[in-house]
Amino acid sequence: MSAAPMEKPRFLPEHARRLADLRAELKRRGVDGFLVPRADEHQGEYVPARADRLNWLTGFTGSAGQAVVLLEKAAVFIDGRYTLQAKTQVDGSLYEHQHLTDQPPGDWVAANLPAGAALAYDPWLHTANDIEKFAAAVAKARGHLVALETNPLDAVWPDQPAAPVTPTLPHPLAYAGEEASAKRRRIADILKQAGQEATVLTLPESIAWLLNIRGTDVPHTPLPLSFAILHDDARVELFIDPAKLGPEVRAHLGNEVTLGAPGDFEPALLALGQAGRKVRVDPGSAPVLVLDRLKDSGATLLRGEDPCLLPKSCKNPVELAGTRAAHLRDGAAVTRFLAWLAQAAPSGTISEIEASDRLEALRAETGLLKDLSFDTISGAGPNGAIVHYRATEASDRRLQPGELYLVDSGGQYLDGTTDITRTIAIGTPDAEMRDRFTRVLKGHITIARARFPKGTTGHQLDALARLPLWQVGLDYDHGTGHGVGSYLSVHEGPQRLSRGVNTVALQPGMIVSNEPGYYKTGGYGIRIENLVVVTEAGDIPGGERKMLGFETLTLAPFDRALIDADLLEPAERDWLNAYQARVRAAITPLVDAETALWLEEMTRPV
Repeated sequence: MSAAPMEKPRFLPEHARRLADLRAELKRRGVDGFLVPRADEHQGEYVPARADRLNWLTGFTGSAGQAVVLLEKAAVFIDGRYTLQAKTQVDGSLYEHQHLTDQPPGDWVAANLPAGAALAYDPWLHTANDIEKFAAAVAKARGHLVALETNPLDAVWPDQPAAPVTPTLPHPLAYAGEEASAKRRRIADILKQAGQEATVLTLPESIAWLLNIRGTDVPHTPLPLSFAILHDDARVELFIDPAKLGPEVRAHLGNEVTLGAPGDFEPALLALGQAGRKVRVDPGSAPVLVLDRLKDSGATLLRGEDPCLLPKSCKNPVELAGTRAAHLRDGAAVTRFLAWLAQAAPSGTISEIEASDRLEALRAETGLLKDLSFDTISGAGPNGAIVHYRATEASDRRLQPGELYLVDSGGQYLDGTTDITRTIAIGTPDAEMRDRFTRVLKGHITIARARFPKGTTGHQLDALARLPLWQVGLDYDHGTGHGVGSYLSVHEGPQRLSRGVNTVALQPGMIVSNEPGYYKTGGYGIRIENLVVVTEAGDIPGGERKMLGFETLTLAPFDRALIDADLLEPAERDWLNAYQARVRAAITPLVDAETALWLEEMTRPV
């Protein structure tokens, strides 16, 4: 078991061979470069093994990234969450390492594509918005962009896995809170009001929500991979491998949902065009192939956001009751874990993997865990500074006294999806650790206490979480919050709290994370994350506008040893003590006596 601060690079020779094989295939096809996104046909965060092309080619395992391969050079693009991870996984002698937003792929293409060169792409794997940016970059380089009928990387991947075929199941009304037929009519009405006759749905989470179905085609997110067309009369054409559909789900879907195989999807797009239909398509999520087929076959193409996104994000009362129940159950498991950790970790014998396995086992003991909502981030000491760190046998560290331990984890339950991060001091933390933790906590509390007028967007709130860090010249390189689904994706749009401009206003029923952080490279990481739901705020004396606020859903204690009470304002201290008391009252009846005693001590007022 290594005690190195991060996983040492172990670049494998097959990645050099794979890159060479891909270049040989590009030459055979008469093109000079190829775009390799970390995406499948559905643009999901998690992709099936068959579509994990960026990982196979480069070794990068993160959830966001892209490679551009030219005949003489190549680059891999990752965001700030994965900077350190990419250094350990992607051979710098094969690929230049670039920041996805600071040095975007289009800029690199404009600077490096030879004049007259053909840059190729798979039109199933890129959105229209994506390709428009690359088209501008290629034009600037005086080259040309070429859509290929088949993927050249697949041609050189000899043992590429098969597409997943797992059962699709109905999602019961007791959890969904609204019949699928009502949802179909509701979204069809949106189309009618906009003068649209159909919409093409390519995001499996939208289809799963609309039809009240779930599956297991990808890790950690209960999705059946599929495409759909919703018509303005509320009929749906669903394109899915028939092997995924048993009698129960076929009966659930009913007569107004017609079934086709994935191979029937393109002909259905052509039929829409040949009928001259007015079709809504989301250029930010649909494959560019969808837009091209509709346009070329005669459809009136109407660009607009997937109409399921906003309704899906505003959880109904049944979904909110379910997520509260899920968070109570999950909070008890996390609290049992934290109490165990307090006893076991100071010995220096517990490893990152052992800790995350213990946490998963405690969640599983609920008897209701369907899956983790993502791979647990279990980072001790300097590994905690790697924002999306994932412990491996090579990187696995023991939790050592005097260090911080960061654990970011979540569970998928039929009634809700959870996501929680806690930072724990192993032994006695130093003054700097307590200062940084408390500043992150102050930002977290500011978001939790925020009141804001209707129409406020997440990017308008993001700075509130950063101010205590900014005051001492610090920051963090990730968003403050992401949307969360209801037994769906742990990262759900369109709502978020981030510096990037977001025009979607926060609305009651939206669930977002509240997770400011601080990361000292080579030292430690700090992140504090609860999930919150947007609610109608009570009347403010003298106020002139209706205001919104947040209800905190997550229930697990913060580490008192890391809190410098002198840095807290009275209102911050009041919120903290009230939250800790709420956790104690809610969780104590659900845990054993020993955990309850530990929880009582951990939640004493500061």
